[in-house]
Amino acid sequence: MELFAHFIDIVLHLDKYLALLVEQYGVWIYAILFLVIFSETGFVVLPFLPGDSLLFVAGALAAVGGMDVALLIVVLSLAAVLGNSLNYTIGRYLGPRVFQWPDSLFFSHAALQKTQAFYQRHGGKTIVLSRFLPLFRTFAPFVAGIGAMNAFRFTAFNLAGGIGWVASLTLAGYWFGNIPAIKNNLTAMIVGIVVVSLLPAAAGWWQHRRQRA
Repeated sequence: MELFAHFIDIVLHLDKYLALLVEQYGVWIYAILFLVIFSETGFVVLPFLPGDSLLFVAGALAAVGGMDVALLIVVLSLAAVLGNSLNYTIGRYLGPRVFQWPDSLFFSHAALQKTQAFYQRHGGKTIVLSRFLPLFRTFAPFVAGIGAMNAFRFTAFNLAGGIGWVASLTLAGYWFGNIPAIKNNLTAMIVGIVVVSLLPAAAGWWQHRRQRA
């Protein structure tokens, strides 16, 4: 419980923690951020890592000279694309037997099924759309691998989604993150990003619950 509380504190005060890391590790901050984004998108058991809020805050710090925004976008886009590729490969290797896995602290069977339904509805576009949806973002390439989606087609959607996701949120932070009204309320802004990004998943859960009722 204490570890979870500390993680929530990091997510909600990401601006302070990330600024401290930039100060302490200098150029190595790019490697640290690469690992976080790569892990969040590359391993189906790590959907709780910060993604949207991390990109926004990183962009905001780049605006005040903490990092180079162009290099940041290139590095994190590479992390997002490679992470999804790994996740797809793992899903393809494991196959449909993952649907027999039980729920655990690091695996949500319900999230897997919802992502599969989303994938069946939207096809390859899921790889792009899911980039902006937590949980779905982590499970979408995994489900595409399980369904043996054509590798070339997956790569095309993966590149478009990964670059679009990283560039849009990083540049949003770069352009708007240091406006005084936003900068002085950055914690509230981070909470807002998390809440808004979870709304589609919450709406889907509510609709599914009503249908079952």
